[in-house]
Amino acid sequence: MSADPKTVEALSVLLANTYTLAFKTHGYHWNVRGSNFVALHELFESQYDELYEAADELAERLRALGVDAPASFQRYAELATISADGAVVDQIAMVAALRDDHRAVAKSAYEVIEAADDADDAGTEDLATERVQAHEKAAWMLGAILG
Repeated sequence: MSADPKTVEALSVLLANTYTLAFKTHGYHWNVRGSNFVALHELFESQYDELYEAADELAERLRALGVDAPASFQRYAELATISADGAVVDQIAMVAALRDDHRAVAKSAYEVIEAADDADDAGTEDLATERVQAHEKAAWMLGAILG
């Protein structure tokens, strides 16, 4: 299959966002404290596990399209539309930040869907649709914690 440049770029951004969100979530997992420590510690662990697995699937899709997957923190920082700044904040701020980031990553997955649809790339479109669903569910769950 010939790689469509617009699809490759959108998929690379989605990979960078996914990996950045996994890294940020993992940091929050390590540093969460407060009355909801156990519940948030476990939730963040399940979320970063899912995100690292998703990043692997996204990178493998890029390889299946015949291009190299971005594979450095520097390249992820250039591509990502979200950041993992390493801030240690209170548990409510962590939950709100992750909710917002999941919404942003879902938006980048929608951009992959659009590019893949234009390129008649159903495989990439399906993968991005799965990512939209995962990020929207995560955002909803995190939002529910906030009330």
